[in-house]
Formats: sequence, structure tokens, C-alpha cells
Amino acid sequence: MAAILRARGIVTAVTDPVVSPKDRFITVYGRKPVLEALADDGLDVDKVVLADTVRGPGEREITGAARRRGVTVQRATAQRVKVLAGNGRHDQGVLADVVAPRMSPLAPFLRDLGTRRPAAVLVLDAVTNPSNVGMLLRSATAAGLDGVLLPRRGVPAIDPLVIKASAGVAFAAPVLRCATAAEGIDLMHGAGFSVFGLDAGGDSLLDAPLAHRTALVLGNETDGLTDAVRERCDGILSLPMFGGVESLNVASAGAVAAYEMLRRR
Repeated sequence: MAAILRARGIVTAVTDPVVSPKDRFITVYGRKPVLEALADDGLDVDKVVLADTVRGPGEREITGAARRRGVTVQRATAQRVKVLAGNGRHDQGVLADVVAPRMSPLAPFLRDLGTRRPAAVLVLDAVTNPSNVGMLLRSATAAGLDGVLLPRRGVPAIDPLVIKASAGVAFAAPVLRCATAAEGIDLMHGAGFSVFGLDAGGDSLLDAPLAHRTALVLGNETDGLTDAVRERCDGILSLPMFGGVESLNVASAGAVAAYEMLRRR
């Protein structure tokens, strides 16, 4: 709750941290994805936003589906819908905000861990392919990891492409949010995490000792870890490669890493 403090004639506004809607909802856009979300009783749809240019059978189908679920439909300009969807070509004038129950800003997640609880987290550093992001969310969720850090900058938003690649798991994935991967690593270090980058040339992940709180960082599909992240890592680990294979796709490497952390538990 906002409070007004007065001291020595100086008035200072103090407010509780505001959680961005992007840290609470996954926004789906386009007629078919929105209708699919409304048809899935397992999803909690917060609202539908429909462009004022949408009329006719498409409008009636969407508003009817929303009415059956008791979901509020808001009207907005077509330009506003494009801005909210973050996609200027495929929104078709409609979007829906779906509640992501396990999505959290990183700072509250770390606070709620307390001082003793172990944790295992994957960090995505400039992973740019939506299919890779979706598959990583699926693997990490399947392996029971505590979180996947998806920074707001440098990683695609969770959109229909990511959702499709995750086979729908993205809605229930333990997504953690902060501004950048570098900022997230600093916060995790402060909460007692050891943070290792996954890249060629490091010690074998399969043999490395891992702390009770460990984060493994996956880098860009082409360039690997960014400099800002690499310099913050406590070390570099790699997956052993045989048969002349140089590397794995980042989604495959992330799946191996997720299950290795599960095995260590």
C-alpha cells in the first residue's frame, strides 16, 4: 500500500513494488490461439481484447466463447491491439491474457526461497529462436526445475510460437522474469547460487560438483554466452562430445542439463 512519509518538511512517496502484467500473464494473439485458450477449461483467461475493426462472424465467435467462460471482452483500437500483442502482422485484431500461475519476478522468487532451501534454475542468455525457448520450457518443467529465467530483453516473449513448441507447457512453466540475464545472475549470486555457463571448452558438467543452489546458463544459438554473462559466471561447464560431434542444439543441451540437475537431487 502506498504510504506518504513526511520528514523535515520533505514529502516522499513510497509504494510497494508493482508487478508488470508481463510477469503475470501470457498473451496469446490471433483468432485461433485465442479461441483455443477460451476452449481450454484448464486455463484461467483474465481478459480478451478485441480491436474495434473486428466485426461479423469472427467477432461473434470470439465474444460468444468469452461469454461462455465468463471472460471480460475489452475493445481497443487496432493499433493498441498490435502494441499489446507485440506482433504487428499476426494478431488478427484479437488477444487474450492468460494467467501463468507459476510465473514470477525473480526477486520475490529468491526471497521466498529463504536461506536453506535448495534450488535448480536454467538461465536463457540471448536464446533467440522461439522454438528453442518453448522446448527448453518443456524440458525444464518436465525435469522439475525450480525456474527458467527468461529475461525481458534478449529472449523472445512467450508467444504462440513458443507455446506451440512447448506443447502448451509454457502456461504452467516455472518462468522467472527480470530485465536481463546479467541482472538475474547478480541477484542469484546474492541469494547464494553458484552460476555456471554452458559452453564448449569447459569442465564436464557430468563430473563437476554442483552446489545446493545452482543455475546453468544457456547462450545464443550462434554466438554462445554474451560477454556480460560470461564474466559473471563462476565457471564454464560443457557436455562431453563423442563421434566427432562439436555441439548440441541449445534446446537439446538444455534438456540434458535439466535432467543432470534432477539426477543430482
